[in-house]
Amino acid sequence: MDVGNEVSVQEADFDIGDEIERLGAARRDIGAVASFVGLVRDANDGSGVSAMTLEHYPGMTERALEDIVAAARQRWSLLGVRVIHRYGRLEPADRIVFVGVAGAHRGEAFAACEFIMDYLKTQAPFWKREETPSGARWVDARDSDDSAAARWVEADDAGGAAALPAEDACKGEKMRVEEVWDEIEQRR
Repeated sequence: MDVGNEVSVQEADFDIGDEIERLGAARRDIGAVASFVGLVRDANDGSGVSAMTLEHYPGMTERALEDIVAAARQRWSLLGVRVIHRYGRLEPADRIVFVGVAGAHRGEAFAACEFIMDYLKTQAPFWKREETPSGARWVDARDSDDSAAARWVEADDAGGAAALPAEDACKGEKMRVEEVWDEIEQRR
């Protein structure tokens, strides 16, 4: 019995303990649960951060996350996956993201959790705007995030495991952040 892929994109906060408990509920074959929780920092790139606003592309974001989880399931024998990503205005120390992975063994759980997070950072359509003492600014993607995801592609080339499509419809041609923000504002 598989606890399934559960992906949520939501404004509401989540309880880490409850999410981990759900991954192993009524299961006796799970030997490991690995998790990651991302938090809002109070500083970034040398500036204080009083808040961050996360926006996403509804429908497309959930599909991107589901594709990432499906790619992880092709690589490892997973018994459960839970991904939660918040949107809206968040303040320092608020939880942003939860990735939980259940497996029979710790190695696959750790690897799948890291894989999901690496691809979430590079393939899921989220946009961040930070509030700093000098005004609001958009947060650009980091080269380190691209490098982290690229190592999985390199592993694919070496070992033949299934890869997540590099140019998925969710990433496609990069839209300028300002254009996406304008589109989101128009839908409100």
